[in-house]
Amino acid sequence: MDDIPTTVGEGPQILGLAGLLPQVAVVAFVAFGIEVELAQVFALAYGSLILSFVGGIWWGLAMHRPRRQGRLGSIAVMPSVLAALLALESMTGILSIRWTLVVLGSALICTLLIDRYIVRLGEAPSGWMALRVPLSIGLGTLTILAGALR
Repeated sequence: MDDIPTTVGEGPQILGLAGLLPQVAVVAFVAFGIEVELAQVFALAYGSLILSFVGGIWWGLAMHRPRRQGRLGSIAVMPSVLAALLALESMTGILSIRWTLVVLGSALICTLLIDRYIVRLGEAPSGWMALRVPLSIGLGTLTILAGALR
């Protein structure tokens, strides 16, 4: 297990920030009134994908634990379930896509609560919150803006 990094490197930080660019583009499209509905559908798909990805990271951290994997493993599946529910909800039209994006963006920001829990468990590499805070707040805020603008 010595090959597992104990700190977050510069590469993941750069790639993580680059992962905000698609949602930055969406917000620009919405703000300028360019293909707004298509841009918002993309924002929902991309935000849901990243929310599920975060859950996958948590799952990997849970499975790396030598024991007591259940609690963190159970928490780790919640982002994918929520993303699927939001996708289904968007097809029913109960909420407008705008409100669905606000809910999704809020969920992305709330992932920080679980990230903090993972840090408290001692399962995250050092620098985890320094990576996760700007990414979660950034993507969450951009997703909310994709729904709130116009």
